[in-house]
Amino acid sequence: MPPDELSLRPVLEHGALEIIGRMPWSSNGTFLAEACLDGRTERAIYKPHRGERPLWDFPDGLYRREVAAYELSHALGWDLVPLTVLREEGPLGVGSLQAFVEADFEQHYFTLLEDEEHHPTFRRLAAFDFVANNTDRKGGHCLLGPGGRIWGIDNGLSFHAEFKLRTVIWDFAGEPLDPDAIADLRRLVDDGLPEPLAALLGTFERDALVTRARALVREGTLPVDPTGHRYPWPLV
Repeated sequence: MPPDELSLRPVLEHGALEIIGRMPWSSNGTFLAEACLDGRTERAIYKPHRGERPLWDFPDGLYRREVAAYELSHALGWDLVPLTVLREEGPLGVGSLQAFVEADFEQHYFTLLEDEEHHPTFRRLAAFDFVANNTDRKGGHCLLGPGGRIWGIDNGLSFHAEFKLRTVIWDFAGEPLDPDAIADLRRLVDDGLPEPLAALLGTFERDALVTRARALVREGTLPVDPTGHRYPWPLV
């Protein structure tokens, strides 16, 4: 865990939570909040369970998948997802709470792609989304944070047992994975899912996740979409 997360985690997990306002352009209830603990206040994104719209093709409880995405990123050591915790209690009940990214909101995947310095991170994110089975990786879900760091947010529509990948990150399809990424994925396959991640998913979802990770290790390349249809809408 990065050092800043060590001190931030207790604030998100145990701090008094106050809703500041609702985030625009969100299909589900998504709120900007402040968590305060021992005089420290941090902004965060609060996604309560009660704010979710039922989906016919996805299990209930998207907030748990937001947390699972962080746990997967953390287990791999890739740190692509901002710190996200499960809050049993909040102003609107149980939900996920994710550290707010002070991002340049004029930037998104398609603008960031122009800078080759970001390409290694996007390759990792493409592999991550395949393993997580992200069905909604829009361009606007790629944020440019402080220090030029890329973050992947809005990961709730992930981890379905059926393969439903939809993403805008196809520019690196067929390219080889870097050896370190393969080693990280192999470790996940060999050691099994860590308990904080496994506890958030169902049996078939866990099995499917490991199967996808094993496939990447075996192939050693980023996936290709032969159909040309595995895109979210809108793209940004």
